Amino acid sequence: MFPSFLLLALAGGSCPASEHAHPHWSYAGATAPSHWSELEADYKSCAAGKTQSPIDIRDEAVQKAHLPDITFNYLPSALHIIDNGHTVQVNYASGSYITIGGERYELVQFHFHRPSEEKINGQASAMVAHLVHKNAAGKLAVVAVLLKPGNANALMSTLWTHWPTAKEQEAAPAGVNINIADLLPKDHAYYAFTGSLTTPPCSEDVHWYVLREPSAISASQIAQFARRYPMNARPTQPLNGREIKTNG
Repeated sequence: MFPSFLLLALAGGSCPASEHAHPHWSYAGATAPSHWSELEADYKSCAAGKTQSPIDIRDEAVQKAHLPDITFNYLPSALHIIDNGHTVQVNYASGSYITIGGERYELVQFHFHRPSEEKINGQASAMVAHLVHKNAAGKLAVVAVLLKPGNANALMSTLWTHWPTAKEQEAAPAGVNINIADLLPKDHAYYAFTGSLTTPPCSEDVHWYVLREPSAISASQIAQFARRYPMNARPTQPLNGREIKTNG
């Protein structure tokens, strides 16, 4: 597992213990993404980094390639959910993982952005779920599941039903279990590229896998998130010559 402060940083959050050590940041005003690099020395990558995320995935920049499949090995987990002040995050029980190219990455947590931070040919989706994984060497892999309006999703209903009333306090309702596999689309073809965390400190050397097929959630479920977080997406960042590959 990641230390708690890193878990929250990955999702774009803070915790009471870390607020004194790190300045507040946001998605608007004087602490918006354009100012993140000014807030603390550790945040310099937000402006100086050359492989920042998210990106706009455009057809002309995508190369078809023989990429390994992502094998999803997700198990049910007791629900541990927190509103960290920047998004809602679910911390996942150990034992769930993906394998790709023979490498195993353990699922640590997942969280949401509205609209999607990733764009496809200039278009954002209604929302995105970022599924954050870590391998034995500490390298990060994030699977992005784009979310579009459609039928209601049972997993999302459970999450929103148990959204904590207080920020920065994890809730673990007794007897409530979830499985993030319920949010995956049927087709697991993906775009792959190297990027960064999309929140401070914008650390680089993150492997990104954006699933090409969106998953559906209802307009009502999107609206429920929007009432809490109407906009929590970092603008897309320069590609700077990076390769984007796809097996789709």
